[in-house]
Amino acid sequence: MTKGAADTTVLAVDGGGTRCRLALFGPNGRHQVEVGPANVFSGFERAVAEIRLGVEALARDANVPADILFDTPAYLGLAGVTDDQVARAVTDALPFSRVRVSDDRRIALRGALGETDGVLAHCGTGSFLAFQAQGRVRFAGGWGWQLGDQASAYWVVRSAMSVTLDSVDGLIPASDLTRALLSRFGSSGAIVDFCGTASPGDIAALAPDICAAAQKGDPVARPIFESGAAYLDTVATSLGWRDGMEFCLTGGIGPHYQDYLPSGLRAALVEPAADPIDGALDLARMLAMETLP
Repeated sequence: MTKGAADTTVLAVDGGGTRCRLALFGPNGRHQVEVGPANVFSGFERAVAEIRLGVEALARDANVPADILFDTPAYLGLAGVTDDQVARAVTDALPFSRVRVSDDRRIALRGALGETDGVLAHCGTGSFLAFQAQGRVRFAGGWGWQLGDQASAYWVVRSAMSVTLDSVDGLIPASDLTRALLSRFGSSGAIVDFCGTASPGDIAALAPDICAAAQKGDPVARPIFESGAAYLDTVATSLGWRDGMEFCLTGGIGPHYQDYLPSGLRAALVEPAADPIDGALDLARMLAMETLP
């Protein structure tokens, strides 16, 4: 007997660099758990182990055997899935019988916009943009701090550190922000040491200070956000965004770009419809409908 998507039990995984969320949804309601990081690029074996632990925890929460969950249609959106080969490696490493694996950008897009045409610009510790229209999907960015992540919290702080050193060299006038950063670290050398040894997350953690300076009109902080907003505008347009489509800003620093965007993008701004884990559940339902008899 064929079931509809609404009464089919599905499983979803949203795996990131700091946590992995798993959700089960079906006729008996929704269950959700959280375990450790599941970035398959920076730690493949640990990511696979965390997903297994998460499925076991989800099974306990739902009071069902874990084997049943591994036989449930599942969609896994994981950080670090850079190509189809990595996705196949994840599929082979886990005992799901019906599973689809992608990077975490796709589930974020589905969660934020559903099926609506538009662009998602996610600016957290890292960044990426995603476009969808009439079932067609395109992505840009998400390649990591070494090669990109423009407009991310990491990029904002790194840019502020760089111009602070420019002020030390006398290339630009000092501002309240550059003076505050020099005072915080004690010297230009300490800034260099910090940026050379700290993790992207630790560097990005300073972003609220840059945001606050920009809101006060700091002449060094504001151009950083203007540059980031120009990047978002350029990439969104290149991906295919046009007037009449939605535009969504997510991530810890994403909404801070709102005032710097051109009028067309500002007018198109919408709040995200749902979280990435909800997007993964939706994509799992689509997978279930594809595989139902």
